[in-house]
Amino acid sequence: MKYVYSDGGRSAAGYKGATGDCVVRAVSIASGKHYEDVYKCLSEGMKSQRSSKHKKRSASARNGVSVTRKWFKDLMREWGFVWVPTMTIGSGCKTHLRDGELPLGKLVVSLSKHYCAVIDGVIYDTHDPSRDGTRCVYGYWILEGTK
Repeated sequence: MKYVYSDGGRSAAGYKGATGDCVVRAVSIASGKHYEDVYKCLSEGMKSQRSSKHKKRSASARNGVSVTRKWFKDLMREWGFVWVPTMTIGSGCKTHLRDGELPLGKLVVSLSKHYCAVIDGVIYDTHDPSRDGTRCVYGYWILEGTK
């Protein structure tokens, strides 16, 4: 797939340094929303999570977002996205991050330990996560009306 560098507006919003904000970047790019607005919404969602016995919760979206939580799924639906799973437990990888395997439109793509934006078959991220077309796609959020 073609790759274009994009930090989703992170540097323009005044943020510096490396961090684990791939969900914020991907959602910002695919939705067209400002990085700061997405960051604040996702950070509020993270604050609402209780800490587990073994892992402290993050109070911001800087170091990851609980994408499996109901609040995240509800927020994505509110913003006009629909979840499309591409893999189930035990099914093996059916969809890869390569040309022709994802639909056209504005996507927030779930990969192993990473999220990226794909718009009309082009990856937008701070690095190329495709692993030369071998990276498995677990599923994606597609913005309604962009198919």
